[in-house]
Amino acid sequence: MQAKNEFGKFFSDERKILWKSRLLHEVDNSSATTNPPVIDWGQWWTYDGISGPNFWGIINPEWSMCQRGRRQSPINIDPRTLLYDPNLTPFTLDKTTVGGLLTNTGHSVEWRVSQGSGMQAINVTGGPLSYVYTVSHARLHFGESNQQGSEHLLDNRAFPAELQIYAFNSQLYKNFSQAVGSVYGVVAIAVLIKIDERTTSEFRVMLEGVEQDQIHHGGSSTTVRPLLLSELLPTTDHYLTYDGSLTEPACHETVTWLVPNKPLYISKSLMERLRRLRQGRSDPLKNAPIANNFRPVQDAHHRTVRTNIHFPGAQIWKELCSVNGYGSGNGDGNFYLWYLCIVLGYGMEVVMVDFSG
Repeated sequence: MQAKNEFGKFFSDERKILWKSRLLHEVDNSSATTNPPVIDWGQWWTYDGISGPNFWGIINPEWSMCQRGRRQSPINIDPRTLLYDPNLTPFTLDKTTVGGLLTNTGHSVEWRVSQGSGMQAINVTGGPLSYVYTVSHARLHFGESNQQGSEHLLDNRAFPAELQIYAFNSQLYKNFSQAVGSVYGVVAIAVLIKIDERTTSEFRVMLEGVEQDQIHHGGSSTTVRPLLLSELLPTTDHYLTYDGSLTEPACHETVTWLVPNKPLYISKSLMERLRRLRQGRSDPLKNAPIANNFRPVQDAHHRTVRTNIHFPGAQIWKELCSVNGYGSGNGDGNFYLWYLCIVLGYGMEVVMVDFSG
């Protein structure tokens, strides 16, 4: 019943035009053959309205996991439920320079590893991983305002953006497409992003095509000069990890998520350029922004979020929290102390999660 009500609510005139144009496109492409049309399902999902996240599991039966899955992503990272795991070792991303292609997919800004002879693979190893995972692409999620944009939330607080670096299990599978629907198939590193005076250097290299207005419309691409992908990770060995899914159709539950406990940085000016990007070249997509391309958080269903972050000296911090009012959320705005005090306030094993940078 809820889906039917939302159907009427979100089926706007622009969305009607979009769906009609897609149907006509499919019919035109199939009119010259007696075979059933091959539908490009990648055109049929969005982040809002009748083709948005609430309907992904209905649009295509092969995406039913988006609706019925029990290990879906993203999630809200709740400090009250973090579990300190002393056996979690740091994970590593190869310190190798690699070229890439930056694309406006209409859904997001996506960086893809250049394919060619002589290209060295960039691998993710260690931490909770039992296999070698080879990086294939990275995807950027961001909002129209600084109060939203990230897919993962930290104690129900969003960041302006989130960079997700995806890698596939190259010991068991040939490529990302094969791995994504298979057990132990994918690892995703989710780096939360904050607004700052300057953009992290390698992140700026990755997004030069945005600064130069080369991917303004959906479907446009530009070559990215070689960058050191490992420099996109914050300088920390601390992270959170949990088992989840892709955050777009078909929502396969084959992803091990790694969330470093420090952010990347992006300048206000570059963030504004991202917000000007559009989903396509023709009506109605040429007026539709990519921004707000995040899936709402999903129910954790009692999943464990583990961390290798351990901080001794609980009593000292409890006294500090009490004096400054951080435990009640009335502190002076120091996010680092506020978050630590929230954790301590619930009497957990003391865990420090520092997204302040």
